Amino acid sequence: MGEKDLELQKGIGRGGWKQDPAGVQSNILAVATSEFAANGLSGARMDEIAAKTRTSKRMIYYYFGDKNGLYRRVLEEAYRKVREGERHLDLEHLPPVEALRRLVEFTFDHHSSNPDFIRLVMIENIHHGAYIRQSELIGRLNAGAVEKLEAICQRGKEAGIFRDDVDPLELHWQISALSFFNVSNRATFSLIFGERLYSTAGQETLRQHVVTMVLRFAVKPGHAS
Repeated sequence: MGEKDLELQKGIGRGGWKQDPAGVQSNILAVATSEFAANGLSGARMDEIAAKTRTSKRMIYYYFGDKNGLYRRVLEEAYRKVREGERHLDLEHLPPVEALRRLVEFTFDHHSSNPDFIRLVMIENIHHGAYIRQSELIGRLNAGAVEKLEAICQRGKEAGIFRDDVDPLELHWQISALSFFNVSNRATFSLIFGERLYSTAGQETLRQHVVTMVLRFAVKPGHAS
C-alpha cells in the first residue's frame, strides 16, 4: 500500500493530523453546501471547496467520488436535516390543529433560517430534478413528510375538525409554497416593494398569517383554529 493510499485509509487531514471520517465528511458537506448554494453546480469549484475545508481535495474525492457525487450528498443532507427537524416536533402526540400549527411554524422558521436550503432546491429545479431523481434517500425522506400530514389530516377528519376533502399532498404543497417564496424571492420582492415585510415585525406577521391561512384551509368553519 502506497503512502497516499495509507493517508486516505487513515483519514489524515491537511497538516498531517488524523481526523475521524464522520467529522471530515461533515466539514466537507458544510463547506460544499455554502459553495453550491452560492455558485450552483456548474459554478462551484472543487479546488475552492477543498481550500475551505480542514482536509484535502483527494479526501473529498475519496469520500464522495466526484463533484456530482458531492452535490448529490449535499442535497441529501439538506433534506435529511429538515425532515429530522420535523421528526423532533413529536406531532403524533399533539391534537390535530396544534400539530398542523406546529408543522407550519417549523417550516416557515426552517426556510427563513436556512436560505442555502432554498437556493439548493432552486438550483436542483434548474437541473430539472436530475440529482434528486438519482437519490432513493431523498424520495424516502420526502415521502415521510407527506405521511406525517396524512396522519394529522386523518386524526383531524376523524375528530370532525378538518374538512373531509383536505388533501395531505396539496396541504404540503401549500405550506411549502408559502414558506419557500418568503426566502426564494426576497431579493426581487424587497427591491420592488421595499423591506417592510422583511423587518423583524414583518416576518413575524407573515409567519402568523401563513399559519392562519393554512389552518383556515384545513379546519372546518366553526372550529377554533
